[in-house]
Amino acid sequence: MADSMAACGTPVHPDWVAAWEQGSHVPSDQHLFALADVLWCDTATLMGTAPRTLTEFRLARRLSVERLAYRLGMDPTEYRTAESAQRWHGDARQTRVLVEALGLSLRTLIGIMGRVGELEEHLRSAIAGRWKTYVDPVAEIVAVDPTSVGDALRTMHTEFAGFSERYMGHLVARNADARLKEIATERAVYLRRLVDHFWELMGDKGEASLYPMAGG
Repeated sequence: MADSMAACGTPVHPDWVAAWEQGSHVPSDQHLFALADVLWCDTATLMGTAPRTLTEFRLARRLSVERLAYRLGMDPTEYRTAESAQRWHGDARQTRVLVEALGLSLRTLIGIMGRVGELEEHLRSAIAGRWKTYVDPVAEIVAVDPTSVGDALRTMHTEFAGFSERYMGHLVARNADARLKEIATERAVYLRRLVDHFWELMGDKGEASLYPMAGG
């Protein structure tokens, strides 16, 4: 294996290969890519898992930190920090480049970066209050144009207000408690699915490969 990797231009000591096989050490990015070439497989197969983190998605696309950072127009150290911290703070253009480069969806990226809770908090505030106030904060998180975000928030605000109107209508009419409980349950389910419903309203905008780029 070491000889084959050397023939591919990536020399390595046989002891390193043994250490990788035994699981006591992890190959570097370049060694992982060379292993994939020698073994005629993709890097995800060598990792033994479907990509779950920003690093794993990058490795699955066989991109070095330096190469991806160049495409992002970002300092490699800054990008490496984002991977380590699992927090992404790139601007809208960089986010779209990242999504395309790693074959992600915007929705997946937000999950990887741990911003789902932040998004849900904004959505809860938007449907219960002045939704227009939260258009820009939500658009910043999801990297979708503010017009589409505004349309979704307006729809959700109207839907949520409907629960209160129905509840109060039945309360005033002194209808059976069972109907009031049914409405309360529907409201609770709606809140639990808030983020999912938001992406349903976004439709294709939350899916992968929305931003085609020229070149490699």
